[in-house]
Amino acid sequence: MNSVSTLLWIEMILFLIIIGILGYYSAKKTKTIEDFAISGASLGPIVLGLSFAATFFSAATFLGYPGWSYAWGYSNLWLFLTLIGAGPIGIIAVGKMVRRINQEQKSLSLPDWLGDYYNSDFLRVGSGIIMLFNIFYIAAQFSAGARIFESMLNIPYSVGLLLIAAIVIIYVFAGGSYADVYTDAAQAVVMVLAGVIVFVSGIWIFGNGSINAAFTHITENLASQDANLVKVINPESGNYYSFTAILGIFIIQFAFSSQPQLFNKVLSLKNPADLGKMIATYILTALLCLLVFFGGLYARVALPGIEISDQALLQYIMWAFPAFLAAFIGVVILAAALSTTDGLFVVMSTVFANDIYRKFLVRRGIIQADEEKSNRVALWISRWVVIAVGIVAYLIVLNPPEYMGSLMWVGISGVSAGTLGPILYAVFTRKKASPRAAELSMVIGLVSYLVIYFGKFESSPMAAGAWATLIGIAVMWILAGLLKPPAEAAVTDGQVKNG
Repeated sequence: MNSVSTLLWIEMILFLIIIGILGYYSAKKTKTIEDFAISGASLGPIVLGLSFAATFFSAATFLGYPGWSYAWGYSNLWLFLTLIGAGPIGIIAVGKMVRRINQEQKSLSLPDWLGDYYNSDFLRVGSGIIMLFNIFYIAAQFSAGARIFESMLNIPYSVGLLLIAAIVIIYVFAGGSYADVYTDAAQAVVMVLAGVIVFVSGIWIFGNGSINAAFTHITENLASQDANLVKVINPESGNYYSFTAILGIFIIQFAFSSQPQLFNKVLSLKNPADLGKMIATYILTALLCLLVFFGGLYARVALPGIEISDQALLQYIMWAFPAFLAAFIGVVILAAALSTTDGLFVVMSTVFANDIYRKFLVRRGIIQADEEKSNRVALWISRWVVIAVGIVAYLIVLNPPEYMGSLMWVGISGVSAGTLGPILYAVFTRKKASPRAAELSMVIGLVSYLVIYFGKFESSPMAAGAWATLIGIAVMWILAGLLKPPAEAAVTDGQVKNG
């Protein structure tokens, strides 16, 4: 244990030095709010594909999701399938049109894009406020980082929580989106290595190099512990207790590809024609990263008595790996926490600085400022919001959650329920609907989620988010057909007056 701790300190310091160099380089490039929010829309497909994957797969992928494998067995592989299948489909369906439209709009975030497309400040500010749900997502990543410090360095959870929060806040405060993308790309590479190493380790330990032998042994062992662990549907799980709940997971994973921290990666792409290369980079990276899911199954076989399932992968790597590899995986999990958290910080900062301050308060004349001053103040706001959001997220997980993955999906589902209806209508119809239709879709979708999940009609936050998202989408399509779009309404009014 001491050798693992020592090596983890050394490797973590080296990792943080690299992150610091990238953060410094990013800070030098960050001069405007556009730079802070979307890297000036100037990045290439490979770096963005790697960054997209690193943001998509957070510390929940490396701790929370293997924890679900540990707790619920093979049924958790449904999540593996949704991440490989539904996620890329969502990117393909939404990303290309979003980037093409933004060549004219020049929007800086998801709320900004929706507000510009539908010409609605209510939608811009309302969807911006909905982004506050992502504080739960950030909090889950903080908790993951604290678990690493606690399990592998014997640092108290509360101290580790403070350390991880401080690390992320400092480099996002300085470098914004550039820091987010460049550091994420580097983190994606080590996440891929970790996924492959963890997957192969179980084949050697449990099957002497034979995949068939390894999984025969794993299946027999799991079945001897609990027959539900080898079932396709596990009635005792929190997510995979029915086919409808699993269908909901596919739906919400499709919706997840339009989450704001991923949305701004698409907006950062320099050439929209390169979106295919970006998606291909993401899919390959994703497939290799997600192999880490099997670490939870391996831990259940090797160490069946772990009380906190989120620590299963950490316990397994310390049991199975030599010290330098165990330390390396610990650094990778820390990288996974950082790679998602920094993107979320950038998104939430942009909401307050650009979407609410510049595009609403200044443009409407509520606050008086010329363009130079508004840009300067917006950049200042974006950086200080990072600190405020970090403090709130830190407070949420002072008492660690039972499942960090579930806490994360509370945030994701709330955002999807309120925003996906207007996004999909814009992408698939390419028409300008009435702003009222988009606004009501946002409100009804969000309220539906709050009622379904917190009213205990659905215990899985992913399934609850899926049903609420479908409600929001249905409301958008129905009201878009019933309410006249602005141009058509203006023509009708003119005809009435002339008559």
